[in-house]
Amino acid sequence: MDDNELAYLQGMDTVAFFRPLSKAKEMEGQLLPWQTSLSFDPQRDSDTNQTKDGVVTTSSSVETDFEVEFINNTSSIADMMYDSLFDGIKLEGWIVYRNRRNAEGKYFAWYMQVTVSEDSNDNDPDDNSTRDTTFSVSGTPKRGWLELPQDAQAQIDYIFHGLGKVTDEDAQGGGTSWRDGDAGTNVPDTGSKPSEPKSVAAAPTADGAKVTAK
Repeated sequence: MDDNELAYLQGMDTVAFFRPLSKAKEMEGQLLPWQTSLSFDPQRDSDTNQTKDGVVTTSSSVETDFEVEFINNTSSIADMMYDSLFDGIKLEGWIVYRNRRNAEGKYFAWYMQVTVSEDSNDNDPDDNSTRDTTFSVSGTPKRGWLELPQDAQAQIDYIFHGLGKVTDEDAQGGGTSWRDGDAGTNVPDTGSKPSEPKSVAAAPTADGAKVTAK
């Protein structure tokens, strides 16, 4: 029986995480607090040329528009956006879909390496200070599956990286690259835990003593 369940994905459950690429071995990916909008737009331009033998279509490389709007705040990751813009610091970025999981319990996500290209800040007197941050994406975004670190759960040609620290033992930070057979994967989170071994009743021995099977 197919465990995959068709489900619609909600914008509210789609969130962005970031960290400086240079600190991949030191820190986990950080949730950008108070996100209000997230736009992800991979695209490939094509052109047609008329030849004597008919029309020939050519395609350019993939370009990705990535933009996040959020309520301005005092988090370190919000400050890192300015560091990226003014100092050219490269960030790792993840778009995590919290209501799509695989059989291992990992969440579907996009992984990118980005720099901030624009950071617009609006400050109306009768509203919160807001920011609209646009990113320049290096190369092609990668699909995969990742674990949400406990802190993240509470808040809610590079290989795919998970949000965990990148170590010699775990070069993908708890992530799993997308495979061709992953299309359509969505395993509902039932909240169940792996079953524990059942206890075995004590059996009497010939002299009347009871021995519990292990």
